Amino acid sequence: MTVQLTDHQIKVLKTKLNDRFMALRREISEELLRYDEQQYGELAGRVHDTGDAALADLLVDIELASIDRHVQEIRDIDTALMRIAEGSYGECRDCQEPIAIERLTAYPVAQRCVACQQVHDRTYAHGGQAAL
Repeated sequence: MTVQLTDHQIKVLKTKLNDRFMALRREISEELLRYDEQQYGELAGRVHDTGDAALADLLVDIELASIDRHVQEIRDIDTALMRIAEGSYGECRDCQEPIAIERLTAYPVAQRCVACQQVHDRTYAHGGQAAL
């Protein structure tokens, strides 16, 4: 059963993607400013206890991992917006069947239908390498 997204549905999802994009940009800016203010790197260089140094390193890693997640989500949003512009948004990249509107509403950057995403997750569950 092939169901195409309506222009209204695409407009609503595009607005949702753009709103999330702007929110992520603000979050990244705030996190970078907070990171600069806290100066974990400087703290790590001044500590004399290995436990304190490990804690400072951990805090830096957590902050950078959070920023990395936001950057990846921005890339996913950009990809979704490009698919909207190309007219392929809402189509599963694996089976080319429509992605359910409920899935897109919950996760607007979805590139696969639920069935193909489950296969993808099982296949690439080990860090991007195909599993045997």
